[in-house]
Amino acid sequence: MASNVNPTVRRRRLGQELRKLREAKNMTAEQVAERLLVSQSKISRLENGRRSISQRDVRDLCGVYEVEDERMVDSLMQMAKDSRQQGWWHAFGDIPYSVYIGLETDAESLRMYEPQIIPGLLQTHEYAEAVIAGALPESTPADIEKRVQVRTRRQERIRDEERPLRLWAVIDEGALHRIVGSRRLMVQQLEHLLEQSQLPHVTVQVMPFAMGAHPGISGQYSILEFPDASDSSVVYIRASRATCTWRRPRTSASTASCTSTCGRRP
Repeated sequence: MASNVNPTVRRRRLGQELRKLREAKNMTAEQVAERLLVSQSKISRLENGRRSISQRDVRDLCGVYEVEDERMVDSLMQMAKDSRQQGWWHAFGDIPYSVYIGLETDAESLRMYEPQIIPGLLQTHEYAEAVIAGALPESTPADIEKRVQVRTRRQERIRDEERPLRLWAVIDEGALHRIVGSRRLMVQQLEHLLEQSQLPHVTVQVMPFAMGAHPGISGQYSILEFPDASDSSVVYIRASRATCTWRRPRTSASTASCTSTCGRRP
């Protein structure tokens, strides 16, 4: 179940409010940076929610934007304080995709394409262990178990009776044929996948080999949407060496076409 205060999402919302204040003053990020004697990239990262923001940062920015409403300043300062709290995932140490977990925890819906493996939210414990051990051969058993625990905790959003995550997963046919762990393990995984696909808020589809080239052929991606109308959608792309997140409505619309052109249910 999601926390009442999600630091990742709170940081994004705060960044959006600060951007609105800057734009209302017709100032560029470069002009603000010059006033505060900081880099332009810091201002951009604060507004994009990619950098933690302190109450001092908020106070300084409100000063530059000449915000006179003390209640607004206090509200923004509180958001900055909340955004620096730790989410449940921080208890597991350094998680490389912690930003994504924070977004996923608060998302209302998730559309995704997975070309290589069964999506993490739909994996069994044994399948997850085998995937992580194979992808990270230098990991210790303790590291593997930690990652599996994080994955299992994320799956609580699927089972949340009050606010379940609406999931639409498109899986490449190759992921169903790839034997991870053993044939017995794969049978259990596919049975679990079929079971999960029967949930009213979960849609699982398969991109058949016969589809050929399609919008998701470049790799895995996720589109997250949030219950608050002020929160723009997030497109998240995972690569082997880097992870990128950004919010571009046009990109979301283009990327989402993969889920609307795929084939059949498993």
